[in-house]
Amino acid sequence: MRAPRSIVGTLAAHPVLRRPWLRRGIVVLLVAICVVLAFFPQQYRAAASLTPTDPPNLGPSNAFGQLAVGNVFGNQTAVEVAVRVAHSEFVRSIVSRKLDLPKVLGKTPTETHRWLERKVDINALRGGIIEFETVLGDAGLALRVVDAYGQAVREHQADISREQTFKKRDILLELIASASDKLAKAQLAYDDFRLQTRYSSPQAAFFAAGDRIPELEAMLRAKEVDLSAIRQFATDQNIRVRQAQAEIASLQSQLAEIRSLSPSSRSSVGDVVRQSTQAEKLKRDLDTARTVYENYKRYLQGAVAEDLTSNVNVRILEPAYVDSAIQYRVTPLALAVLLLLLGAAIEFYLMRPPLERMKQAA
Repeated sequence: MRAPRSIVGTLAAHPVLRRPWLRRGIVVLLVAICVVLAFFPQQYRAAASLTPTDPPNLGPSNAFGQLAVGNVFGNQTAVEVAVRVAHSEFVRSIVSRKLDLPKVLGKTPTETHRWLERKVDINALRGGIIEFETVLGDAGLALRVVDAYGQAVREHQADISREQTFKKRDILLELIASASDKLAKAQLAYDDFRLQTRYSSPQAAFFAAGDRIPELEAMLRAKEVDLSAIRQFATDQNIRVRQAQAEIASLQSQLAEIRSLSPSSRSSVGDVVRQSTQAEKLKRDLDTARTVYENYKRYLQGAVAEDLTSNVNVRILEPAYVDSAIQYRVTPLALAVLLLLLGAAIEFYLMRPPLERMKQAA
């Protein structure tokens, strides 16, 4: 029983391919046709690249810094959002409507969307860069398509950013109004306390009240020294001795009143502690209300800056361009290589036929 012949052997045994020049001519012709189909009709590759920026990074300080010499590359989240937007049906609708593709291509809107999805490649590159590319036979159309894609993504991202900023601004305005009311109430409570205590600056007044005790103690010791000196030359009935005793008694009374821990005693330690505690609480409330109000104002400034910079949340790195490199089709080239390999295999087969064929020929 004869072994089955291989594909190469079957082709080599074909009457047409058994003639050397005819066989080689057919292979060369087929390879030439594949090469021509690989380069003609000519293909043009058009591409454009952009990079997104996360909107929160466009605050008052970050926005103008990035517009100048800051980092132009977006973070991973912003890149993923931009890629999702680029693949969306909405962006394809914008591109189709802007270029009037159904009329240009002679397709229905649904077929146009499928054509865009098939022809335009959207790639996320390293460094947060997004690239749009397409390969078409019409260089002008390819250039317009990738340019429209870049502009559509940029405009849609700007719309999303503006909508988010509007909502944020409305919330901040409500918070600022509430913080302003709280600040006004805290300021009014603090001013009422100052009017009641007759202290324009409560903290300074309390420090001054605390300094009175050492002052009175020093004055009392000085009067006692004076009294001792006067008694060396006069009796207790002397008018100067009685005057000194009265002054000492008055100082002792004032000192006892100031040293009192009872909050009801005016200008006492207890009264000063009570008033200072209340003043510090009112001052803390006032400082907290003012801090919250100022922070909300800064956040509102950031939201305004985001609104102003909403159009720069996507940066066009490379405007749409047509690649100068020669474009070719992979399938015809691969087929040409296969034909060359098949022709070489047939030639080798005929040069070194199998042993069974040699025996049959003998």
